[in-house]
Amino acid sequence: MTGVIPRHVPKRWVKLIIGVFLIPPALVLTQTFFTAFARTTVHDQFWITEEFWFFSLGVILWMVAFFSLPRPRWLYVFGHELTHALWVTLLGGKVHQFEVGSKGGHVLSDRTNTWIALAPYFFPLYAVLVMATFWAGHWFWNWRHYLVWFHLLLGAAYAFHVTLTWHILKHSQTDISEQGYLFSAAVIFLGNVAVLLVGIPLIAANVRVATAFEWWLNGTWGIVRGILRIVGTSS
Repeated sequence: MTGVIPRHVPKRWVKLIIGVFLIPPALVLTQTFFTAFARTTVHDQFWITEEFWFFSLGVILWMVAFFSLPRPRWLYVFGHELTHALWVTLLGGKVHQFEVGSKGGHVLSDRTNTWIALAPYFFPLYAVLVMATFWAGHWFWNWRHYLVWFHLLLGAAYAFHVTLTWHILKHSQTDISEQGYLFSAAVIFLGNVAVLLVGIPLIAANVRVATAFEWWLNGTWGIVRGILRIVGTSS
């Protein structure tokens, strides 16, 4: 939850329309991610690779912990509010108050917008920290032999983000309702997949990050051209 000085935001119906138009890029981004993931290995089927299985093992280990152990709500709330604060700072604002407790948290700032409000949902902070740590380790100390551990920790951190985000979304969240549900869902999905699309090629890939995003843009433009062609034909 963020407390901010009110500013003008677009009408919800405008965001609803934007959300509809974000669905094709989201679908193409998903396809691009799986393509890039497969190209990080010598196999065409990423699901038979060591990287995939260690990533999946990380997800499974977290899921076991999620359903059998007390949930680390404070850790999630801290990351949630820290992400709000981080995006306030990145977008030129100032954080005036930062509070975190086991039952919730609060950030008071002088700036708010769509990205600040939705950041904790589309920006998996702990997964990003795992990727940043291994990127630095690989850059300075050549951690290539430890990449299986990167995939395992990334899987656990990413599952942590997804499960606990889903858990809190079962309750009403003003960050989501104020932005519109379809628009928020599209932005959250795009952000989560984009983080993986950057992180995995950056550390373990035979595919450059720029190449992966070029595939995404080309695929999205292909859908747009197809829609324009259909509209032109029907008119």
